[in-house]
Amino acid sequence: MNLVFKALSDPTRRRILQLLRERPMTAGEIAAHFNFAKPTLSAHFAVLREADLVHSEKAGTSVTYSLKLSVLEDALLSFAETVGIGARPGGKLKLATRRSK
Repeated sequence: MNLVFKALSDPTRRRILQLLRERPMTAGEIAAHFNFAKPTLSAHFAVLREADLVHSEKAGTSVTYSLKLSVLEDALLSFAETVGIGARPGGKLKLATRRSK
């Protein structure tokens, strides 16, 4: 979970994930949305792969990235449970309440 939140902490990586929600994209298509050098974007892709948030597939000289939404959902659910938001029996979410002193 720490790797996921490290990946999500950067606005560039969050924007890459937003782009990938629309459809799988090549590294070049993603790069067209940013004004960064390729090595900088490669470092962002490495963090996203390390967190298992994206899948990369190489075809010749092109790399296509796709979003692994299930990993993101699992991390967010784990975080919600950690802070006291969880599912009740029957699937409804409940919020933790503070006790009065």
